[in-house]
Amino acid sequence: MNAAPALEVADACKHFALGDQTVEVLRGVSLRAEVGQSLALIGPSGSGKSTLLHLLGTLEPPTTGQIAISGQDPLALPEPQLARFRNQHIGFVFQNHHLLPQYSALENALIPTLAFPSAELRRSASSVRLSSPSKPAEPSKPQADRRERAHDLLTAVGLAERLHHRPAELSGGECQRVAVARALINQPDLLLCDEPTGSLDRQMATTVADLLFTLHRAEQAALVIATHDLELAARCDRRLLLREGTCVEA
Repeated sequence: MNAAPALEVADACKHFALGDQTVEVLRGVSLRAEVGQSLALIGPSGSGKSTLLHLLGTLEPPTTGQIAISGQDPLALPEPQLARFRNQHIGFVFQNHHLLPQYSALENALIPTLAFPSAELRRSASSVRLSSPSKPAEPSKPQADRRERAHDLLTAVGLAERLHHRPAELSGGECQRVAVARALINQPDLLLCDEPTGSLDRQMATTVADLLFTLHRAEQAALVIATHDLELAARCDRRLLLREGTCVEA
């Protein structure tokens, strides 16, 4: 039996009320991303890329249409269960890192684990280690596992020596690498990125992009990137063009 795709969208539309008018931002969008696949959303400003990411991240419901993540319909869940689903199955990376200034890199990476501290990792905490095989899972100790995983993720993004530095002590590129680690801490099935390299210089943008692609493959998370950067988009397995609310293969 074939596994469910990491993401499937069927005929999604999104309308907003503007005074006495209705603005149609997305019209009949359908797409599919398999486990471990990368997908770029490209198109001009105002084409609906960020709105579509909000729908994929369950931050907003579509006006009509359906969204399934790993075979589940999260929008059918009551709000408390939806919040838990979002926390456990979806990771977000934005153009700005949104790190909390009073916390260290390690503490910031751990923040998504605080909402549901008793939740267990679905794979061994060490699965992110790229240069050695995963060790067998040990008896459940959720917070210890997550602290180990945060350490491993920050090491994987090159910040092993800066675990206890606060954002003000880190460069912009380092802060964005912390944001990547934070997005992956709960082993999401789906990693959503909105212009993740847009605020970085070309060299650091390449470094962060390299990490995104390496880690999403290692973690077997589907990766969806909304971007104006055509070089970044070209690195994805597939590219979808959004224009005037519609979505076509590019």
